[in-house]
Amino acid sequence: MRKISDDILFKVEKPARYIGGEYNSFNKDKNKVDIRFAFCFPDVYEVGMSHLGLKILYYVLNKREDTFCERAFAPWPDMEKLMRENNVPLYTLETKDSLKEFDFVAFTLQYEMSYTNILNMLNMSGIEVRASKRSEEDPIVLCGGPCAYNPEPLYDIADIFSIGEGEEHLNDVLDLYNKMKKEGKSKDEFLRQASKIKGTYVPKFYDVEYKEDGTIKEFKALSDEVPKKITKRIINNFRDVEYPTNLIVPYTEIVHDRIMLETFRGCTRGCRFCQAGMIYRPVREKDSEKLTELADELLKNTGYQEISLTSLSICDYSNIKNLIFSLIERYKDRKVSVSLPSIRIDSFAVDLIKEIQKVRKTGLTFAPEAGTQRMRDVINKGVTEQNLIDSVSSAFKSGWSTLKLYFMIGLPFETMEDVMGIADLGDKVVQEYFNIPKDERQKGLRVTISTSIFVPKPFTPFQWVPQDNMESVREKISTLRKNIKRKQIVYNWHESLVSYMEAIFARGDRRICDVLVKAFEKGAKFDGWNEYFNFQIWQEALEECGVDGDFYAYRQREYEEILPWDFIDVGVTKEFLIKESEKAKKGEVTPDCRQGCKMCGINTNENLKEGKCFEGAIFN
Repeated sequence: MRKISDDILFKVEKPARYIGGEYNSFNKDKNKVDIRFAFCFPDVYEVGMSHLGLKILYYVLNKREDTFCERAFAPWPDMEKLMRENNVPLYTLETKDSLKEFDFVAFTLQYEMSYTNILNMLNMSGIEVRASKRSEEDPIVLCGGPCAYNPEPLYDIADIFSIGEGEEHLNDVLDLYNKMKKEGKSKDEFLRQASKIKGTYVPKFYDVEYKEDGTIKEFKALSDEVPKKITKRIINNFRDVEYPTNLIVPYTEIVHDRIMLETFRGCTRGCRFCQAGMIYRPVREKDSEKLTELADELLKNTGYQEISLTSLSICDYSNIKNLIFSLIERYKDRKVSVSLPSIRIDSFAVDLIKEIQKVRKTGLTFAPEAGTQRMRDVINKGVTEQNLIDSVSSAFKSGWSTLKLYFMIGLPFETMEDVMGIADLGDKVVQEYFNIPKDERQKGLRVTISTSIFVPKPFTPFQWVPQDNMESVREKISTLRKNIKRKQIVYNWHESLVSYMEAIFARGDRRICDVLVKAFEKGAKFDGWNEYFNFQIWQEALEECGVDGDFYAYRQREYEEILPWDFIDVGVTKEFLIKESEKAKKGEVTPDCRQGCKMCGINTNENLKEGKCFEGAIFN
């Protein structure tokens, strides 16, 4: 096998994706560590290097003296072609060694449509894609991340799954591995012992039986040695958990090219479509003193001039105003700006945004999610049209003339009237701009409306509902396009065929694994990228495997049905999710948890005693 050479790099788009050696990347002696760990992101470098989880775990694992954690990303097709032609295996950026030379090859599962890239990356490294076909000498393939909360479609791809937050869990797994490796234990013996570590799922030790109608009859452990239920891992002391203060600074531009400062984990809003809002409970915060301390270190160690405050709902940080004011005041002379991701329209404050734009005006994004109040109540968004109008009015008066509005199409119980409400809301936003006197607003209004297609996800109140079918979604998109009349509005929408496959994988069982392998063998990869997604390949793969995609995407599930992910305990009870599902049917709103505990189960779960909501939060 050859290693990468300049003559190959000269021929590809963006060679900086493949060279490594970035500022703040680790450079250890691979011969002086016990464990070699390849952290793989199944998408291109620019996407992977923007992911906060990679930055955190890369830092945490490299703090171990016995471990060298290196990075690998999915090569773009131009690079893959040249690598295969020149017999160059997929390699890590740090040492340029093939993934096959590592003890662990770990993938983060952020998006279901990147699964074929996982198989392609293994194949490019000379590693069997199926766990059942790998030998003792092959690396252990580990998967984690939000999509691991339904691991079954990858049950014969990964040897081991990390369920929950990885900072402590991976350390526990590596401690055990190092010990057993020195004792000369086999891979199977290691996996058997690892399965006893909280947050670990090893699929080979479990089996599934199906009923005649295709639903699950029984999910069972094959021995008493392994746990019958897998409990997610959560970080207890979130304030002091390891956080990278020396972020890697890429040579090339990436999607989120700035400092990312994680303010808190979890969310109290209870949006019924949102998986992250359920699986990342309980809510835990870092105090502003700790965040300022981290910001100082990060600015010193990276040279970035923008700090992005990140969380699921940033304006819900309990000390948000004080944090923003103090950061801007602290760094204004150095022209360091503070930015916020998508803002909840009921959390918007004029003084907050005026403070943010003192240094540099960043974009503004709001996520109403639905076009009518009825739909916003169904999904428990907890905001009103007036909230949005007040927010955009404040923004226009403060000098903004470019806004982005995010919505979903195909939500449960949605009507065409609800879809038309998106166009109506966009129209009202534009009108609000013109209601403001000319001398009080900036010129050149541009409102971008984006719609994505709703995909039901595990561990949400909507995990039982069918996805809206393709014909219906296309009709809704067409109707919306016709009803957006204002020239100041740009409308972006997503392809429904991709969302159909996403729904199949999101709620799939073990039978979907064969479909995945078949599609990969037929050439599927980069399915999250429109230019490479080929629906015909997936149709053929489903048909050849005898799998009905509609069974997973379009079928209403009963509450009594055993779901493929029911063996995982996320802390939020099924009873709570059912209650929320029933409230959605009636359009009833459940108030924010900060107004009083809603008894979701996270605070009373016997298996999650270390977790409690609002750790570190400050309430005025």
